[in-house]
Amino acid sequence: MKALLQRVDYAEVRVAGKITGKIDAGLCVLLGVVEDDTEKDLTQLAEKVCNLRIFDDENGVMNRSLLDTGGQMLVVSQFTLCADCKKGRRPSWHLAAKPEFAKDMYNRFTKAVQALGIKTQNGIFQTEMKVSLCNNGPVTIMLDTKE
Repeated sequence: MKALLQRVDYAEVRVAGKITGKIDAGLCVLLGVVEDDTEKDLTQLAEKVCNLRIFDDENGVMNRSLLDTGGQMLVVSQFTLCADCKKGRRPSWHLAAKPEFAKDMYNRFTKAVQALGIKTQNGIFQTEMKVSLCNNGPVTIMLDTKE
């Protein structure tokens, strides 16, 4: 499972011009599910994302987590994170999970984050989305449960 985290002042996602998810300060998480992801990957990633100390403390040091700050999370499905670009110029999507499995893992990831006490918003799985955000820092971190 892959996640691109962006520390944001705000973020929103639109589908067909309508806002489907909107948050204030927190994390915008682009989530990619690969075919061999397991429950362990999902749990590990949810806990890592919520506990990663990437928010400033009173001294301006990244020493606080999303749980510490009470921030929110916008979770957006992003199968293109699973691109394999080793050959040629066109990405291959063979590593990405099939839609039914990926949607289930995406929904379960969101529920795992909510169970940890994080307020979440979402995009709509398998639709074309427009994501707008203000990256704070900027702080952008890539996580991969296989690495």
